[in-house]
Amino acid sequence: MTAAVPRVPNIMPLIQSAASTDFRSLLIRQRREVLDAWVEEQLKQGRVESLPPAELRAQCDQFLSLLAGPANSDSILDVNDPAWMPARAFLADLSRSRARLGFSPSETASFVFALKRPLFALLRREFADNAQQLADETWLATELLDQLGLLTMEEYQRGREEVIRSQQHEMLELSTPVLTLWDGVLALPLIGTLDSARTQIVMETLLQRIVETGAQIAIIDITGVPTVDTMTAQHLLKTVTATRLMGAECIISGIRPQIAATIVHLGVDLSGVTTKATLADAFRVALARSGRTVTHGSPTAEYVSVERIPIIRMGACLLVTIQVDMYDQLAMTLQHDLTEQIAKQGSEGVLVDISALEIVDSFIGRMIANTATMARVLGADTVLVGMQPAVAITLVELGLSLPGILTARNVEMGMALLTKVAKSRA
Repeated sequence: MTAAVPRVPNIMPLIQSAASTDFRSLLIRQRREVLDAWVEEQLKQGRVESLPPAELRAQCDQFLSLLAGPANSDSILDVNDPAWMPARAFLADLSRSRARLGFSPSETASFVFALKRPLFALLRREFADNAQQLADETWLATELLDQLGLLTMEEYQRGREEVIRSQQHEMLELSTPVLTLWDGVLALPLIGTLDSARTQIVMETLLQRIVETGAQIAIIDITGVPTVDTMTAQHLLKTVTATRLMGAECIISGIRPQIAATIVHLGVDLSGVTTKATLADAFRVALARSGRTVTHGSPTAEYVSVERIPIIRMGACLLVTIQVDMYDQLAMTLQHDLTEQIAKQGSEGVLVDISALEIVDSFIGRMIANTATMARVLGADTVLVGMQPAVAITLVELGLSLPGILTARNVEMGMALLTKVAKSRA
């Protein structure tokens, strides 16, 4: 089925109210002579080597029939007239086919423009004794062929755009592979930015694979996503929601500290989504939720110094003991390095011991709340232990209720609380 051909503007206003196009009648009488000269002209220009000579001649012969077809009228030079619809449709198909064959726009338009030389030679011979009629017919033929040549270039460009769009769609499909990590566990690694078009393909591809495999858990890994803005986060949430509607659970992995901080600052709510720092951590959770057991070696303690605030790794948890007065730069450094350690170690919980703190201000309180929120986005729960009564009163008076942060009286109770939360999630 031939696509509709858009209207194109005339190159110049019509100069005659009733155009007597003798040059088209001449084409009918001298058809074979013009056809031979036209084909020879195109072959001489060397732009049609990839076309079989018989096909080129058949195209030229068909176009001559279409060119001589419309009856003379006031609008005979207007290629937007309905009488020219067959010729326009023919040129549209020819332009698209040559675009797919790798022809350039000028090479495609030369199909029409190459007709000028043999036609003008015929006109000079026919009207050698009538200069005025020769000039009129040459002008009419030039205007008509120029409009038709312009049409071929526009259709060529439209055909190239269709090829580019098709290739872009294919590349988007190739850039969103859905992998089977285990029975019932799928992984979708994303690389590059997420926009509306790509999100739609991501959802369709993932949901189709869920239907085909009957998977119960899908992991979306965004390690290769350079930045996350509000729109990207919303696209991820749409994918998670669609996955849940299909009866599968979705886990987002690859959330780096910088992305966690961005999500917190943007105020994007990922509290209802399971998130992990690495694909390995997400896969471990997926196996556990599908009834498989993942064993770890015996816990060891490893010290990582962050200026004067130590961070101690205890198995799958981190212990932060604040024994000095907090100031702004130290709090920001602790926030940065703690999230780095969570991502590096794949920690599932954080204990923050503030028993030595006797006073806090609003900035320190917000930093503690933001740090806990970032840890939760990275897949680690936070328990605040050892809070002094004066600190608790100050936080309440400042309006900092620390939502989402668990609290306990001491480290032992905090470890027990983390263990309980981990078991409930598993």
